[in-house]
Amino acid sequence: MQRTRIENRWQLEKWEVQRVEPDTPDANDANDANTAAAAACIIYQDRSRAQWLHPGFLLSLRRDEAEGYFLNLSTAQPFAFVMWREDEGAAVPRAVTASYNEAARMLDAGENVDGVPMPREWVDWLSGFVAEHYKPEPKKRRIRPPSFKGAWRDER
Repeated sequence: MQRTRIENRWQLEKWEVQRVEPDTPDANDANDANTAAAAACIIYQDRSRAQWLHPGFLLSLRRDEAEGYFLNLSTAQPFAFVMWREDEGAAVPRAVTASYNEAARMLDAGENVDGVPMPREWVDWLSGFVAEHYKPEPKKRRIRPPSFKGAWRDER
């Protein structure tokens, strides 16, 4: 997460997600991956901006989100979506997803969600998951409403 100080009378700073990076959890962290997210450390700071690293988030894929993953992968640049909240004056990530649909639901619920380019190894991993689990719904034949039957264009 990055905090940037801005010169504005209504807002003193802005928060945004800079990037996501794959993490290799230690054996000790494997059982409690999400609590490590609370142990943020500052990685850069100067007068105008500061960056924090929030390690330990688990990105798990679910079959019921396969369409959202497919939609994300079908764009020129797939994104990782980070939902964050401001807590005691600092922006704190709460969840990471690769599903376009899940990110849209979070935004609809009023959450702060930033999209950042997805790491290449995640794209490959996600592509394999989508290839195995995403089955598009078959197209349904459209049935004309009865109100259109008998119209002059049908009588020719």
